[in-house]
Amino acid sequence: MRGTTQFKCACGNDTLVVVSFDCFGTLVDADRPAEPWVAVADELAARGVRVPDDWERAYRTSHREYDRGAEAPLDEHVRLALASRGVEIGEATACEVTLAAFDAPVVVRDGAREALDAARDCGPVAVCSNCSVPGLVERTLDRADIAVDHVVTSVDCGWRKPHRAIFERTADALGVGLADLIHVGDDARTDGGAERAGATTVLLDDVSLAALHGWLADHGIDSGGDDS
Repeated sequence: MRGTTQFKCACGNDTLVVVSFDCFGTLVDADRPAEPWVAVADELAARGVRVPDDWERAYRTSHREYDRGAEAPLDEHVRLALASRGVEIGEATACEVTLAAFDAPVVVRDGAREALDAARDCGPVAVCSNCSVPGLVERTLDRADIAVDHVVTSVDCGWRKPHRAIFERTADALGVGLADLIHVGDDARTDGGAERAGATTVLLDDVSLAALHGWLADHGIDSGGDDS
């Protein structure tokens, strides 16, 4: 799927057109552990939790079924993997461990701040991100010194992009219908779900972050600023 060639929303009225962004690979690049089970094991050990001898196998094994398109929270997965080996930890510890294991340095991508400024000219801005680690997107945005009005993640929503539900949640958070949402991302398979849900997808392969301001202008999307 390619980026949209025709904007759906009729912008010549009082309708508020708003923008959401994918996080990882769109606004920021982040280091990911090459062997996540090792990163999680290190954080477990640091908290005095016994790490099973076959932890890699336990970590890489599914321990429950999820509906198609649903998110599998990593903290829950870690608790279930440990429990399968007779080790019990609480929900708070699992959340702390997974966040610490994946909280890594980030780099703001070229053009991201300019794109965010252009989006803010339209109205409130959201991040809509697939992420199985509770709190990681918020921590990442804080590390990158990026402020948005709303953060919608699959781990909080329960559904991963391209599922319609996560885009509906994003549009609701921004106070618009799907037809008035523009979603910017780097992955046609996941971010392209916005288009199929009735919003507008802008893919970075078609429109760079630095070019977003011009794309919005070319599509007749004016500033949503104060008219007084």
